[in-house]
Amino acid sequence: MAAPRSEAAAVAAGPSPRGGSTTRHRRDRWRWGLAGASCALLLPLLLLLLCAPPSVAQKKKENLLAEKVEQLMDWSVRRSVIRMNGDKFRRFVKAPPRNYSVVVMFTALQPQRQCSVCRQANEEYQVLANSWRYSSVFSNKLFFSVVDYDEGADVFQQLNMNSAPTFMHFPPKGKPKRADTFDLQRIGFAAEQLAKWIADRTDVHIRVFRPPNYSGTIALALLISLVGGLLYLRRNNLEFIYNKTGWAMASLCVVFAMTSGQMWNHIRGPPYAHKNPQNGQVSYIHGSSQAQFVAESHIILLLNAAITMGMVLLNEAATSKGDVGKRRIICLVGLGLVVFFFSFLLSIFRSKYHGYPYSA
Repeated sequence: MAAPRSEAAAVAAGPSPRGGSTTRHRRDRWRWGLAGASCALLLPLLLLLLCAPPSVAQKKKENLLAEKVEQLMDWSVRRSVIRMNGDKFRRFVKAPPRNYSVVVMFTALQPQRQCSVCRQANEEYQVLANSWRYSSVFSNKLFFSVVDYDEGADVFQQLNMNSAPTFMHFPPKGKPKRADTFDLQRIGFAAEQLAKWIADRTDVHIRVFRPPNYSGTIALALLISLVGGLLYLRRNNLEFIYNKTGWAMASLCVVFAMTSGQMWNHIRGPPYAHKNPQNGQVSYIHGSSQAQFVAESHIILLLNAAITMGMVLLNEAATSKGDVGKRRIICLVGLGLVVFFFSFLLSIFRSKYHGYPYSA
C-alpha cells in the first residue's frame, strides 16, 4: 500500500479536479454578471440618445428649410413665375436644404437682346406656370422661376450656359442630370411638351389650361363671310368655280405648306429662329436633321415654289406654239430657276444631313 503524501506535497500538487471546476464556474458567473451589469447601464443611455430631441444644427436646418419654402410659397402666390437674380438662385435653388423641385427658365427678355424666341417661350412658360398655380393639386413640391441674363449673368457663367432660352429642372437632392435639361431644339417649347417633361422628371402631372383665344374663330368667320359675299356678288356667273388654274394654284399652296414642315411646326411649336446671346448671330436653319425652325420652313416653301415655277416654265416652253425666240427665253429662265434653287435646297439638305452624299 502506498504511503500517504505529506501536507506540503498535497499543497504543491494543487487543488483537486473538483475544486478547479468550481473555480471556473465562479469565474464564468462573475463575467456574465459583469456583462449584464454593463448592458443594464448602456441600455438607458441608448434609449436616451434615441429619444433625445434633435440637435441644434438639425433644428437650424429644419428652420432654414421651412423659411425657404414659406418664402417661395409667398412669391408663388403673388406671381406664378418667380424672378430670380444670382443671389436668390444660389440660395433657393442651389444651396441645401431643399425638399422641393425648381424648374428654371434661363432667358434674355430685355428689348436690347432682340430675342423673339425668348418672348415666345416665356408666353408658353407663363401658361404652364399658371396652370400649375391654379390647379387643385398645387403644392410646395414644385416651383417655377426665371433667370434673365441681364439680372443673373453670373448664373449663366456658373452653369457654362451660352444660349437662351434654356429650361432646367433642379431636383430636391443631388445635382441635375442630363435629362433635367429640356431638349428645346428637338421638342419645341409648347406648354404641353414642357408639362410632359416635368411629369417625367418629378411625377407631377400638370394639366395645361390656356386662356381663351378667339382669333382663330374670328379669322374663320371672316373667311366664310368673304367667300359667301363673293359668291353672292357673282351669283349670276359662277364659272370661276370651275377654273382649273385657280384650283391648281390653291392645291399647290397646300402642297407647299405641307412639304415645308408647317404641320411639324404646328405640333412641335419650334422657335422662329435662334440667336446666340454671346455674339448675336441669328440662325435660320437648324443644324440637326431632327429639328427645324419656323423660318427654315418658310425658306423651304419659297425654294419649292421657285423650283415648281421653273418646271412650269420649262413645260410651257416645250408645249407652246408661239415664237421660237420667246420660247427659248422661257426655257432658259425656267432652267435657271430649277438649277439655282434646287442647288440651294440641296446645300441646306447637306448641312442638316452631315453624312450626305451617302456612300455605298
